[in-house]
Amino acid sequence: MEDARRRRVVRGGGSGLGPLVNLVGRTFGIKGILALLVLGFIGWQMGLLDPAALHGGGEVREVDYQPTPEEEERLAFVRVVLADTEDIWSQEFTRVGRQYQEPELVVYRGQYPTACGLGDARMGPFYCPSDRRVYIDLGFYDDLEHQLDAPGDFAQAYVIAHEIGHHVQNLLGISEQVAAMRGRPDYNEYSVRLELQADYLAGVWANRNQHYLDRGDIEEAMRAANQIGDDTLQAKTQGRVVPHAFTHGTSEQRMRWFRRGLESGRIEDGDTFEMPYDSL
Repeated sequence: MEDARRRRVVRGGGSGLGPLVNLVGRTFGIKGILALLVLGFIGWQMGLLDPAALHGGGEVREVDYQPTPEEEERLAFVRVVLADTEDIWSQEFTRVGRQYQEPELVVYRGQYPTACGLGDARMGPFYCPSDRRVYIDLGFYDDLEHQLDAPGDFAQAYVIAHEIGHHVQNLLGISEQVAAMRGRPDYNEYSVRLELQADYLAGVWANRNQHYLDRGDIEEAMRAANQIGDDTLQAKTQGRVVPHAFTHGTSEQRMRWFRRGLESGRIEDGDTFEMPYDSL
């Protein structure tokens, strides 16, 4: 695990697209600017353009940072959970005749450069398949407890297990197959399938820890899954639910697939891609 909390992205290393937009505007007018934006969007959809480049350059510098005792306690907890996922997924991959390659988890603050673009704490924890790293700003756990109303150690562990589930998908080639569908009208449906499968895989991990868990631990994970469903988040942030814009699945779906993984404990029982979308 990499502790990058003392490394911060400092702006000012580049000018971004500002000069190019100005040049296009002076030469071709508003139509030229619109064409540039369309090309940029297509480039992003095809994975040819790093969105971080739109904000200009920057550099990573060491800064003076003193973590609080509470944050250090969280860091120690994250280390324990990560090590446990490594043990469990190594065993599960061996069972199915494969070799597990451990990911790296990067703890950062604010913003941090990744192979998938500029990571931002406002995005929440995420997995980058290009560099096989999980990124998390520990401040997210404050949001999980106070803004999303999902407190508890096992709720925090579920978040990590979900992102490690994306690493498992990456190793199995599933993430690449879904990424190849980017730009299709039904891409969001495949994104939902991918996320629900990651919830299932988090449940598989929890299954192997059942001898340590009690009912309250499982309820914490289920509450976290419920609070980060697309329908719940959309209702909170925009006052209405837009199903065609879902990317992670509803609260009910996320809880259901975590529960399925918890009950099964087998990697092969979590295929979210074969069944009809409305049956997920």
